[in-house]
Amino acid sequence: MLDTTLQAQLKSYLENLKTPVELITFTDDSLKGKELTALVNQIASLSSLITVTQGTDINERVPSMLVRSAATDSEIRFAGIPMGHEFTSLVMALLHSGSHPMKLGDEVIEQVRNLEGNYQFETYISLSCQNCPEVVQALNMMAAINPQIKHVMVDGALFQTEVFDRDVMAVPTVYLNGESFSQGRISLTEILNKVDKSAGVRQAQQLAKKDNFDFLVVGGGPAGAAAAIYAARKGISTGLVADRFGGQVADTMAIENFISVKATEGPKLVANLEEHVRDYDVDIMNNNKASNVKRNETTGMVDVTLENGAVLSSKSVVLATGARWREMNVPGENEYRGKGVAYCPHCDGPLFKGKPVAVIGGGNSGIEAAIDLAGIVEHVTVLEFADTLRADEVLLRKANSLNNITIIKNAQTTEVIGNGKRVTSLRYTDRITGESHNVDLAGIFVQIGLMPNSEFLQGDIELTNRGEIMVNNRGETSVPGVFAAGDVTDSPYKQIIIAMGSGANAALGAFDYLIRQDS
Repeated sequence: MLDTTLQAQLKSYLENLKTPVELITFTDDSLKGKELTALVNQIASLSSLITVTQGTDINERVPSMLVRSAATDSEIRFAGIPMGHEFTSLVMALLHSGSHPMKLGDEVIEQVRNLEGNYQFETYISLSCQNCPEVVQALNMMAAINPQIKHVMVDGALFQTEVFDRDVMAVPTVYLNGESFSQGRISLTEILNKVDKSAGVRQAQQLAKKDNFDFLVVGGGPAGAAAAIYAARKGISTGLVADRFGGQVADTMAIENFISVKATEGPKLVANLEEHVRDYDVDIMNNNKASNVKRNETTGMVDVTLENGAVLSSKSVVLATGARWREMNVPGENEYRGKGVAYCPHCDGPLFKGKPVAVIGGGNSGIEAAIDLAGIVEHVTVLEFADTLRADEVLLRKANSLNNITIIKNAQTTEVIGNGKRVTSLRYTDRITGESHNVDLAGIFVQIGLMPNSEFLQGDIELTNRGEIMVNNRGETSVPGVFAAGDVTDSPYKQIIIAMGSGANAALGAFDYLIRQDS
């Protein structure tokens, strides 16, 4: 299962174990059962503190493994084989079960430890999902801290019957004590806010006590990270508030046009960005969304109100809230979101193994999605509104070479149809003939561009008719002291490297503004 290089790396990590860890396997003679047994035995051979036993509980999923701490009796489960993106989750579960310190604040650890009651979490994932590990690792850490919390990662592609019975059609999907808890990316702080009702109030109170900033970034993507670094290097008090660090880049798989780096993946780039920002004196306030930004004419400061009610004040602000996937805005889309309507083929594609799906959009994103899905699903139908495809020629050649991809142009999607539980078909109109057609399918992947995250600015800052923030060549907006950068602005090209340059430019513009204000 593990090559020589990976074994050497894992052996080095396992030297950090301080207390014994027991691996209990629940396997059979199936191929996956044998793979899991081989993986567990390889891991045990790398550390004298790890032992392996065969479980006998008939209620456990097969194949699965249980990671138990000898020091605390905490239990973390993996149903399936935690490779791919989830291998890191397994390594961290081993380390934390073996008493290796967690990278969590003391207040968070104490909050988890003091939760009362029994919590049985189940997280359905796909091994190709780059968002899933964050959720799995957050719940695993909670289980390692508090023995009353149990968590199991379930590979949806391996446990298809279970996924079908529970109508799981998007990952990550989390259940708590048998009831639906969350769908999509969710952080440890957000999980605690849901199970500990007073957590959000305490967080707002702590934020409200913060001193005024010289420079505050709203958004944690490439533009926000670059702005924070450039500001902190100037020696001014810098803060960064973000819903999640990395933004949309965290949902991106292959990145091959980031100059000087031949190829990387979104989550890896995000980790490097955050590490770089933390090298400086930047107050990072994750898991917070802004609801209002206004200049206070009395104080001369810019007030940023957060959704939890806290207000942060700064002499200058850079808005770098990025963008999100554009929706189709047709009947049935919202009703079946997460029940067949999806926006991330890498994350949710494995849940549609052997089933027909559609991709909406014929640009690079749409054709790339179709190519990726073609290796998993039964058939892919690409629907493009225009009479031409906007994707690069190399992608089109690849798509046309695959016999389970059909591309339909001049197709206007008009309705998503389902049975109340999941998507069953899609209706589109031929824009040439006006005829309506139905396509029977199980999933719809929407890939039709981006929408700026700027709704909370309506009426306060000048926006284009597409909702983009209008900026000048210094990144200045229509409000003094407020700057903007990245995909949320009216920059014509939405690229990671352009967003970074835009963030640096806005930070320098803001610093020049501050100098002139102070003088």
